[in-house]
Amino acid sequence: MLEVMSRRSGDVRCGCRRIRKTGVMALLDHLGISVIDIERGRQQFHPVLEALGYTLGTDAPHGISWDNGDETELIIFERRADADDMPHRHGDPGWQHLAFAVGSRDEVDRLHAIAVSAGWTPVRDPKAYPRFNERYYASFVEDDSGIRIEFMHNPPRESAGG
Repeated sequence: MLEVMSRRSGDVRCGCRRIRKTGVMALLDHLGISVIDIERGRQQFHPVLEALGYTLGTDAPHGISWDNGDETELIIFERRADADDMPHRHGDPGWQHLAFAVGSRDEVDRLHAIAVSAGWTPVRDPKAYPRFNERYYASFVEDDSGIRIEFMHNPPRESAGG
């Protein structure tokens, strides 16, 4: 069952039920992503994840991981030998995008520039998204395998500066 923590209340929502948060809950332990070319994946993911505070963990021929201390691990895997070499197409079933929440608009801009320098394709340059709310600021980039990530800043209403 999908669990989502509400930013405002600290409650956990499971489907239609709401459960009061009683302790620390890891929202994401690890994420595995298959890429077309593992070396190209390393070139594209490493600078971005390092800038987000992740450190290189396992570096094996068919998989590379980065972790954020005891929090989250992101792993890229070489695609299976029998898989096609077509990038994922945004909007197809499966992966949509992964959003990294950061502390400021300047941080969104900085991460976007790092990603583009590492070979990610800009999908949407950093800008405000008033259709979400007046505080939402984000950018979107995509790697050679069609993996899309978002850098976003969405401060709580009471601390909307930055």
